[in-house]
Amino acid sequence: MSVADRAGSIDGRAPEPPHPGAPGTGIMVGLVGHGIGQSRTPRMHEVEGARLGLRYIYRLFDTAAAGSAAPPLADIIAAAELCGFAGLNITHPYKQAALAHLDELSDAARRSNAVNTIVFRGGRRHGHNTDLWGFAESFRRGLPGAPLGRVLLLGAGGAGGAVAQALLDEGVERLLVLDTDGERAAALAAQLAERFGAGRAEAVTEPFAAGLPDGIVNATPVGMATAPGCPVPPSGLSDRTWVADLVYFPLETDLLRAARACGCRTLAGSGMAVFQAVRAFELFTGLRPDSERMEATFEAFPS
Repeated sequence: MSVADRAGSIDGRAPEPPHPGAPGTGIMVGLVGHGIGQSRTPRMHEVEGARLGLRYIYRLFDTAAAGSAAPPLADIIAAAELCGFAGLNITHPYKQAALAHLDELSDAARRSNAVNTIVFRGGRRHGHNTDLWGFAESFRRGLPGAPLGRVLLLGAGGAGGAVAQALLDEGVERLLVLDTDGERAAALAAQLAERFGAGRAEAVTEPFAAGLPDGIVNATPVGMATAPGCPVPPSGLSDRTWVADLVYFPLETDLLRAARACGCRTLAGSGMAVFQAVRAFELFTGLRPDSERMEATFEAFPS
């Protein structure tokens, strides 16, 4: 599909809901990712859909489970559209790869250079990024008053791009971007500097080379059950630094465990997971879900 005619829209409320959202309406959506068998997203969507009187079905497309037989992302998107899905959520490692298969992008998706929600509507594929708002909402609620002088962002991929935008929107004065791919970190920092002004973002090659930051955000897969470990040396942490992790399975990552042991204020990945799902649900259905109910469903999920 051509992306030359992409048009921006505001994430959060589809101007023309793909489904009327009336009681009894059937909604079928899915999540595409690698190693997502433990995702809590399907249950959050299905339980809230049922409470709103929808016949809501949420399916996982886990390419890890398919192994070498996993179809390309383009084929998964095409198959879901052909089968009548209202849309798809997209997660690691496909948030940036999905951009090539869409007709239109919302403002948040274009700013983040990543998509985590695709809505099929009117024969077109609309790409959104609900991670940006989801992280910002979680951050405002979970770390009120956190110092925003210098913040270290770990990861410049799809999630990192959205979080970087959110952090600078929230008032971070200087964002340090660290990624195992130095060119990717430099590209994101340059994009951010162009949008927010010179000096607001820069790529770094060591986590604490510039001294202890006010905050650290992990937007890498490190810490997931499938990628255990800590993305920074725990010895570099201090109680003067707040720490946020986007990983939510497990909720208690090695990074958060080390941060709490040092007395740091922390923010788990559960908040972003819930709020990005709230916004995606609204885009899929045209209905506003109850965020507190979705959060309760998330927390009730077996550990």
